[in-house]
Amino acid sequence: MKPTQSDPTVQPVPASVVETVDAADTTLSNPHWAVLALGANLGNRLETLQGAVDALGDTPGLRVKAVSPVYETAPWGVEPGSQPSYLNAVALVKTTLPPSSLLERAHAVEEAFHRVREEHWGARTIDVDIVAYADVVSEDPVLTLPHPRAHQRAFVLAPWHDVDPEALIPGRGPVAELLAALGHEGVTPRADLELHLPE
Repeated sequence: MKPTQSDPTVQPVPASVVETVDAADTTLSNPHWAVLALGANLGNRLETLQGAVDALGDTPGLRVKAVSPVYETAPWGVEPGSQPSYLNAVALVKTTLPPSSLLERAHAVEEAFHRVREEHWGARTIDVDIVAYADVVSEDPVLTLPHPRAHQRAFVLAPWHDVDPEALIPGRGPVAELLAALGHEGVTPRADLELHLPE
């Protein structure tokens, strides 16, 4: 689409160039690692998780570098049996987006899937949480980094440890030690389910 009034200083970038740039990790200028936790307990949970991974992969300035195995966990803070269980996973991404923009993208992915179903009632079609962003420590109430409860959640720590055994939570310590202290109770590996990196 061309603008109604052409601006001679603006030259469109050919699609082939855009594709080439997007395909090359080296074009990410000073990228940062970020850790995203994914959870779904409504509808086709695995399909929704994969859709979220693919949507993240479609984000300019972001590359999904690893996706964890899938775990099944009971919902937190509700009566047993009142909600379906969750499927959880972790994605490691490299991104040039600042944390605030990454949060906006995470919310956009959530909204895209929430619109499909209206059965909220506390259950979630998809949750996309930023667990950590580089070594950033921030008390910002809009986006606290690292996630203030990640160190207490085996359903985050277990898949995170699978894809990055040496991971650290800034201010909390090694993920391996935090997971060992919590244990795996209530967090069940689903070896029969698999997520794939975006194509």
